[in-house]
Amino acid sequence: MEKKVEYLVSWLQQKVSEANVKGLVVGVSGGIDSAVVAHLIKRAMPETSLGVMLPCKSHPGDFDDATSVIESADLTAITVDLTDTHNTLFGTITNVLTEENMHQPENDQLADANLRARLRMSTLYTIATNHQYLVVGTDNKAEWHTGYFTKYGDGGVDIAPLVHLTKGEVREMARFLGVPTTVIDKKPSAGLWEGQTDENEMGTTYNMIDRYLKGEAIPEKDQAIIDRMHARSHHKRDGIAFPPPFEEA
Repeated sequence: MEKKVEYLVSWLQQKVSEANVKGLVVGVSGGIDSAVVAHLIKRAMPETSLGVMLPCKSHPGDFDDATSVIESADLTAITVDLTDTHNTLFGTITNVLTEENMHQPENDQLADANLRARLRMSTLYTIATNHQYLVVGTDNKAEWHTGYFTKYGDGGVDIAPLVHLTKGEVREMARFLGVPTTVIDKKPSAGLWEGQTDENEMGTTYNMIDRYLKGEAIPEKDQAIIDRMHARSHHKRDGIAFPPPFEEA
């Protein structure tokens, strides 16, 4: 594990040098993935790394966990509360749609959650531009394979150091780095709505996804869920689609 950490720290330093920027910034949610990244960027850029806590209709416990992560990593941090901004923007959008008789309220929950993720991304990039930093992503291998991230939200980053680590490997790295046990042991959740957990929403577990990604046999039901999530999320990993150049016959 020490060699893996050293490898990622060196890679982060290399990316800073290649981009000719000054440092690294990450959004710290109180979850295990952002906790690991917080520790990694502090090791990579001790004087020019920044954690940003971005509460937005968030559970108070998540902010407490994020604070404990910041303290454990000894990372410089700021808080930007996006709750009022989100309420204003989402309210404006839904009001216009309602006035135009175009509102589809059955889609509000997901649209609300995705807007929060995209506001966080915009905030991180605004801070990154101000500091000449790179925005560091927190998605792991399981999330990347299944597309369990918001396009241009938490998927909108410059670099993604954990994308080859399974959830189990992230957990092992967290223990090695000294992430608080309360964060390591909590149920994974994007905090999208009250009581939401990743595994309940996906219909399978990270353990099953990890086993699948390692080539191990898993129940057909779980394999079908994972394959379906992977297939429908290709657009998130493939970038912007565009046609080939038009050529006249």
